[in-house]
Amino acid sequence: MGNVIDYVELAVDDLEQATAFYAAALGWAFNDYGGGYAGIKDPARPNHEFGGLNPHPASSRGDGILALVRSDDVDGALASVLAAGGRIAAELAPYPGGRRFTFADPWGNILGVYQPSE
Repeated sequence: MGNVIDYVELAVDDLEQATAFYAAALGWAFNDYGGGYAGIKDPARPNHEFGGLNPHPASSRGDGILALVRSDDVDGALASVLAAGGRIAAELAPYPGGRRFTFADPWGNILGVYQPSE
C-alpha cells in the first residue's frame, strides 16, 4: 500500500520545491495544473487525487487540520521524511491501535504518519 490520505490541500510557498519534497519524502506523484496547483495522485487509483498543493497562503498554515497518512512502514516513512528535509514535530510513539509521528514540511504544514498494529 502506498502512503495515502483521503484529501487535504496544503499551502506552499514554492510549488516546484514542494512537489520535489513530497515525492522524496512520501513517494507521491502529481498532476501538474500549470504552476497554479498540483493534484496529489492516489497510487491505488492513478486517475483519482486525494489532495493538492496550493501555492497560495492559507490562514490555517501550521495549526489547521492534521492530515494522517497511513503507512505499512512507519519507520521507513520517518527516515524518508527526515532525508527529504522534514522536521519532526512529535516523535514516533505508540498510540492505541498502532504507532505514529508528526512532522512539519518546509512550509510549516503539519502531517501525521501512522502504522496500524493490525
